Order: sequence, then C-alpha cells, then structure tokens
Amino acid sequence: MTLTFYKYQATGNDFVMIDNRSQTFDKNNTKLVAALCDRRFGIGADGLILLENNSDYDFEMVYFNADGNQSSMCGNGGRSIVAFAKQLGIIEKTTTFLAIDGPHEARLDTAGVHLKMQSVSKIYSTSDHVTLDTGSPHYVAFKSEIDALDMKQEGAQIRYSSPFKQEGINVNFVAERAQNTFAVRTYERGVEDETLSCGTGATAAAIAMHFMKKTNAEHITLKTKGGTLLVSFKYSEGLYSNVWLSGAANFVFQGSYHINN
Repeated sequence: MTLTFYKYQATGNDFVMIDNRSQTFDKNNTKLVAALCDRRFGIGADGLILLENNSDYDFEMVYFNADGNQSSMCGNGGRSIVAFAKQLGIIEKTTTFLAIDGPHEARLDTAGVHLKMQSVSKIYSTSDHVTLDTGSPHYVAFKSEIDALDMKQEGAQIRYSSPFKQEGINVNFVAERAQNTFAVRTYERGVEDETLSCGTGATAAAIAMHFMKKTNAEHITLKTKGGTLLVSFKYSEGLYSNVWLSGAANFVFQGSYHINN
C-alpha cells in the first residue's frame, strides 16, 4: 500500500499531513504513525496530523505525537493544518475547524496563519514556575538566561517528576530579550526532546509572562529556535480570552510512503 503525505513546518515544528477524508488511514496503528515520524527510517516529523471531514465544521484535526499516540492540541500543528486545508481547496481565507480541545477559528493572510486558542483561567503558581493548559499542559519557568540549557536533560527531569509523571507535561524555559519580547525553549512530551518551536508552549509562555508580571502587554513576541511567533489576548478578572497565536506555516513537500504489510 502506498500512502500519499504532505510535509509542513511552522517555525521549525514539522508535521506529516495526511488527507484522511476517505477514512483510509488506520488511526489505531501507533507503530505506523511512529514509523512515519521517525527521522532516520521514515519521513521525519514532530507529529502526524490527519485532516478529516466533520459535518459541523470545515474539517477536523486529529493529532498524533511522534511516539505514535494521539495527543492533545498542537498550536503549530493547528496553524499548519489550516494552510493544508487551503492547499486542498477546502477553505479560502477563514475557517472554523474542530480539534481535540474543541472548535478553533483561524484566518490566513500574507503574515501567516492566525489561530484562535482556547481561553485560559486556571493558572497554578509556585515560587519558581507556573502550570497552565493552553490546549496542552505546560510548565513555564522564567530564567535570566536559557541559551546554554541542556533542554533534553532538564526538560525530561521535570516531565518525569512525580507531579507530572503519569500524564506528562511540556516544559518551557523563558528569558526576556526586549520589552514585550521573550525567548522560549520547549521540551515536548511525546517527542521527548526539545523542538524548534511549540505553539501551545509559546501561548503558555506569553500568558505566564503576563501572569508573572514580567510584562503588562497583551501583544507579546516569542522568539523560538525555529522563528518568531506572536501571541495576543485580552485579560480581565483572571480570564485570558480572545487568545490568538500567529506565525508562518509552510508547505515543504509532497511524497509517497510505501507501507510494508
């Protein structure tokens, strides 16, 4: 069997995209998903995304981590699937689609893809970090410098620590670069390593910096290893609403993968 796939990347966060409107892809085949995402023996990606039909929305997004398991919301993946839907002719400049955490609005323009994220009201604070859910769970810590960190080691240490071991958590370290501009590095569960960018992580970092009073701005620039992301929101009485994640999302190539039965 030959599988047609599309490769997308959004600020270095890369994905295998599959048009599954015909329901031919076996979503229970975790070994196949992991094989497709393998960077040495497969296509190579941080995750795999299926685009499927949904009677109430323009399409539905089904996201898998690189380990083959279906996972929570992926912000850069969400922006990438919007660009993919545009390429397939499903949408034009605006859309509403369904993901695992609920419906999302999005729009495309010359600046990239703008994705509306879920509102955030529950933020848990300790002396050195905060945790919050932006579609996926995130640990965010502010540091004076993050360039020299061993993200795989330090991220894994937190991700597998007793409070988070069962479900796992994504780990973000954030440093200030300029006014309302922060650098962020993210260790992603499911990938079990640092990724060049993480959309829900950038969103979590922006909200956390506002919550931790590192900025008063409601429009924040995040510098990831893979590029720049913009996060905007409205804050009122403990609620972060109208949250938007913006940045580039680009088609890389299309190909075919032979599945050995």
